[in-house]
Amino acid sequence: MTERAVGVMLPRDLPADRFRTYAQRAEALGFDELWVVEDCFFRGGVAQAAAALAMTERLRVGIGILPAAVRNAAFTAMEAGTLAELFPGRVDVGIGHGMPGWMRQVGAWPQSPLTMLEEHLEAVRAVLAGSRTSTDGRYVTLDGVQLESVPPTTRVLAGVRGPKSLALAGRSADGTVLAEPVTPEYVAEALRHIAPTREHRIVAYCVAAVDDDASAARDVVRPALEWIGEPDWDVHIAPLPFADEFRALRASAPSRADFAAALPDEWVDQLAVVGTAAGARTRIGQLHDAGVTTTVLIPVGPDPLAALEALARVL
Repeated sequence: MTERAVGVMLPRDLPADRFRTYAQRAEALGFDELWVVEDCFFRGGVAQAAAALAMTERLRVGIGILPAAVRNAAFTAMEAGTLAELFPGRVDVGIGHGMPGWMRQVGAWPQSPLTMLEEHLEAVRAVLAGSRTSTDGRYVTLDGVQLESVPPTTRVLAGVRGPKSLALAGRSADGTVLAEPVTPEYVAEALRHIAPTREHRIVAYCVAAVDDDASAARDVVRPALEWIGEPDWDVHIAPLPFADEFRALRASAPSRADFAAALPDEWVDQLAVVGTAAGARTRIGQLHDAGVTTTVLIPVGPDPLAALEALARVL
């Protein structure tokens, strides 16, 4: 893995019988990292990560992200430590508050998401470091918890957005997972709030499509941009020079599909890694120059394996 890594996301709805093929092909094509997601109610992140690690030899596998609201910190550390022992140097674990709607759906949304996440992150990192950990917090209570064996170093990243959560990531995590859309402007704004004082990795999720015809690539990407503009995602848009125009277009569009269809090409090029291989490669370079450590490409289109092959052209 390099400090300017390019990873790819394993689609959350990938048919199970294509999981092995996808993971092994991502490795063969030369991607540095493979990221799995834990979205409700698709597949569990830890189980997917274990399978992907066992099916490959080199790929670093990231979990992005586990919702802390539904997990006990000691058991989160135990699961992460197990993966790190079995596959040393190949595991990153992303942890976040959890999506409010999903967490409410399962009766787990806390009164103070920030406090909950900070307590969880700090406890997990302490246990993974081999410490005998006791804490009596509002959400996390541990009494002398210590792993029987100290696992290899495991990076714990916070999957968050918003100024307070990003500042928390800077204090309590080894890195930050930024959900899509990620632009250089958003990276700069996020880093301003993270204010890292030590090594801090930035993992950027980016909807992506590559085609010799840049217009065709944009057409494939547009449906994946339909939801951008929802209130929770405004922090991604606010730093952009066209933020006000974007919001106005979103507000006036009769439907999400109409909104995506009306997005100017130049906005699509800013909101995704899209276009020809050369153009997409340039965009990845811009993200890395802005401070991204790993750019994770999210494949779109009807055939995830074909999309994976196309995305590999940027490597």
